[in-house]
Amino acid sequence: MARQVNTLFLEQWLRTNSGGISHTVSGHSSSSSARAIIQAWSELRDSLQNQTFHPHILQSLKTLLNSQSSLHVADPQAKLLLSVISSQSFDLPPESYPILLRLLYIWVRKSVRPSTMLIDSAVDVLSRVFATEFGLKKSPSFLAEGILILGAISFVPLVSESSKTVCLELLCRLLEEDYQLVRSWEEIIPDVLAGIGYALSSSLDVHFVRILDSLLGIWRKGDGPSSTVPTALMILHLVEWVVSGYIKSRSFKKIEAFSQGTLGTLKANYVPFSLVMVAAGVLRASRHAANGQGLEIVSTLRISAENQIVFIAQNLISKTEVFVNSDSDPTNSLLLQCMSLALARTGAVSFSAPVLVCLASALLREIFPLRHLYMQTLQFLHSSGSDLGLNEIRKHLDSVLFKEAGAITGVFCNQYVSADEESKSLVESLIWDYCQDVYSGQRQVALSLRDRKDELLVDYEKIAESAFLMVVVFALAVTKHRLNSNFSQEMQREKSVQILVSFSCLEYFRRMRLPEYMDTIRRVVACVQENESACISFVESMPTYVDLTTWQDFSSKKKMEYEWSKDEVQTARILFYVRVIPTCIERLPAFAFRRVVAPTMFLYMGHPNGKVARASHSMFVAFISSGKDSEDERVLLKEQLVFYYMQRSLEGYPGITPFEGMASGVAALVRHLPAGSPATFYCIHCLVDKANKLCSDASTLKADEWKNWQGGPEPCKKILELLLHLISLVDIQVLPALMKLLAQLIVQLPKTGQNMVLNELYAQVAESDDVTRKPTLVSWLQSLSYLCSQAKSEVVTSKGRESKENSASPGTIEPLNQDRAKARM
Repeated sequence: MARQVNTLFLEQWLRTNSGGISHTVSGHSSSSSARAIIQAWSELRDSLQNQTFHPHILQSLKTLLNSQSSLHVADPQAKLLLSVISSQSFDLPPESYPILLRLLYIWVRKSVRPSTMLIDSAVDVLSRVFATEFGLKKSPSFLAEGILILGAISFVPLVSESSKTVCLELLCRLLEEDYQLVRSWEEIIPDVLAGIGYALSSSLDVHFVRILDSLLGIWRKGDGPSSTVPTALMILHLVEWVVSGYIKSRSFKKIEAFSQGTLGTLKANYVPFSLVMVAAGVLRASRHAANGQGLEIVSTLRISAENQIVFIAQNLISKTEVFVNSDSDPTNSLLLQCMSLALARTGAVSFSAPVLVCLASALLREIFPLRHLYMQTLQFLHSSGSDLGLNEIRKHLDSVLFKEAGAITGVFCNQYVSADEESKSLVESLIWDYCQDVYSGQRQVALSLRDRKDELLVDYEKIAESAFLMVVVFALAVTKHRLNSNFSQEMQREKSVQILVSFSCLEYFRRMRLPEYMDTIRRVVACVQENESACISFVESMPTYVDLTTWQDFSSKKKMEYEWSKDEVQTARILFYVRVIPTCIERLPAFAFRRVVAPTMFLYMGHPNGKVARASHSMFVAFISSGKDSEDERVLLKEQLVFYYMQRSLEGYPGITPFEGMASGVAALVRHLPAGSPATFYCIHCLVDKANKLCSDASTLKADEWKNWQGGPEPCKKILELLLHLISLVDIQVLPALMKLLAQLIVQLPKTGQNMVLNELYAQVAESDDVTRKPTLVSWLQSLSYLCSQAKSEVVTSKGRESKENSASPGTIEPLNQDRAKARM
C-alpha cells in the first residue's frame, strides 16, 4: 500500500508503478560529486551578490538537479533559491525556472520541519513569478514544476491557511487554463499528478472539487493530454496514496467528500477509465484499514468503489451486442485494459457478470490479441505490403498489460468460480472459440510467411504461449468446479471434451510440463474414457483426412502450395489426439476408429518426424490390443488394418518408419489377432520379403559386420532380429510357416551372417521354457544348421571354378538358389 510516510517524492513512486513513462525533467541518471555540489551553491551565491547571471550558472543549477536523490536543501539554500528566482537585477533564462522550482520542491519534501515564515515567503515569491514570468516563459516543464511545488507546499503540515489557499487557487488556475501544455510533453504527467495528489490530501473546500474536475475530466478535452495505460495506472496509485492518507489520519470528512466527488453522482465530463482507476485506488487503500471508529465508513467506501466498477462494466457491455468479438474503438479498448489492470492490482472483488465478461474480453482481445494480429498480418500479405506489424507486436510484448497477464488471469478465474451458470457458460464458450481461432490463425500466418519473417512468428508465439497458460489455468478452474457430483454426467463429459479439443488447438504452444496442465488432462481424460459417446465426440473433433492433406487459402485468389508434413501447428494438434485417443480406445467403437482415426493414423505413420510416427504406431498398438475377442466387428477391423499397416510401415523402412514403432506394432498384432489369422500370415510374409530385399546384396555387409548382432545399425539385421523374436510370439498355427520362410531366408545369407543368426537361435531356443513349441524348434534348428552347412559346401564347389582371388574375397559368396533351398526344407 502507498503509505505517505514512505513516499518522499510522489511523482517518482507513480512512475515506478505505472510501468510506462520513465523520463522527465527530473529524471537524471547521473549524480554530481560533493565537491561539484558545493561549487554549484557557491557560484549561485556569487551570481546573486554580483547581480549577474552568467551562462555557467545554468550549468550549476543542472549540477544540483542531477543530485536530487542525495541532495539536501536546507532553509539557507532555500532562501538563496528564492532570492535568485525573485531577483529583479537580471533576467533568468526560461529553462532555469523549472530547475529552480524543482530545487525548492526538494527543499519542501526533504525538510523535516521547514520554517513557516520561509514557506509563506516562498508562496509570495511563487505568486509573483506565476503572475509575471509564467505568461512570458511558459513551457510544459515550467507548468509541471509549478503544480508540483504548489501542491507540495499545500501539503506541508504547518503551512498557514492563507498560504495554502493561495497555493491551491494558483494550482487550480494552472490546471484549468494551461492544461494544453501537458499534451505537448506528456512525460510531465507524473509531476502534474503528484502535485494534484498533494493538493487533494490538503484541501477540503471548493478547491477540492476543482482539483477533482481536473483529475477526472482533463482526459476528455480535445486539446488535453492523451489517455494511456501508464497514465491510468498513475491515477490508480495516486488515489491509493491519497485515500491511504485519509484513512491513516482518520480524516473522515475528506473520505466522505472524496467518495461523494468520485463515487457518487458523477459528472458527464468525467472519463470512464479514470473513474475505474479511482475506484481501484480506493479498493487498494481500503484493504489495510485498521479496526476502529472509521471501519464502517471505509466499508461503505469500498462498496461504492466496487459498484462503480460494475456500473462502468455494464455500460461498456451494453454498447455493443457482440462485445467480445467485435472491434471496438480506442476508447473502449483503453477502458478494457484499464479495468483488467485495475482488478489485477486491486485483488479479490465481489462477483459481477459484467465484470467477468469485461475480463474475458480484455484477455482475448487486448492482452492476447492474436486474432487481430493474425488478420492484420494476412491483410498485409495479401496486399503485398511490407509492414507486417512487427513493431506493434514488440511494443505489446513490452507493455505492462502483457506483463501482468498472469495476475489478470487469476482475477478472471476467481470471478468465474463465483459466477452463475449462465455467465460461466458464456465465458467458457468465448475461451473455447478463441482456441479454435488461434489454431486457425497461427496455421495461416505460419504457412503464409514460411521463412519470410521468422522474428514475427517468434513474437506471435510468445503471445500465444502466454495465452496457452491462461487457457490452462482457466481449464483447471473449470474442471474443479464442473467435474463433480453437482453436475450431470452428460455435462461433465461435454465440458471434458471441450477442454481436450481446446488443448489440442494450442498444443503447438506448449513448451513446458505444467502441473496444472497435467492435472487437467488427467481429470478430463478420466471423465471421457468412461463413456462411449464422449469418446466418439472427442475423436470426431479431429480434423478429417481431407482437411489434413489439402489447404485452400480462401482469402487469397491463388491456391497455396501445401505440404501437410510441414504444417507444424497441425502436426502438434494431431500428435495431441494420437496421444490421448489410446487412453479411451476401449470405449471407442470400431466404426468410429475405421472412419475417423485410421486414415489419420496411417497418414502420420509416414511423417518425417520420428516422434510423430512413433506415436502413430503406438496408437495402432493400442487399438490392436483393445477390446475382446468376442467383438466380431472389432476383430474384423483389426485384421483388415494389418494389411495396410504392413504396407505403410515397410514402404517407409528404412528411412521414415521408426523400427521401434513398427516392431511394437508387429508384436501387438501377432499377440492379439485370432490364432491362424490370415493377417498374421500376411505380416510374416511381408517381413520376410522385406528382409530378402535388404539382405539380397551381400556386398553391402562385410563379414566382420555380421559378427556383432547386438546394436547392429543395418536395417537387414533389425528385420532379422524381429523375425527371430516372433518365433516365441506367434501362435502354434502360424509357427510352421514362419520357420519355413525364416529358413529360406537364413540359408541365403553369407556364412558369417548364417553363423550369427544360428547362434542367436541356439541361445533363444535354449532359454525357452515353452514345452509346446520347444521340441519342434530344436528339430527345426538342427535341420537348418545342416542346410546351412550344405549350402556352404555347394557354394564353395561352384566357386572352385573361379579364380582363387575372387573366391577368397569376403562378402562375395553367392546365395544358394532359392528353389533348391525350398526343396530341401
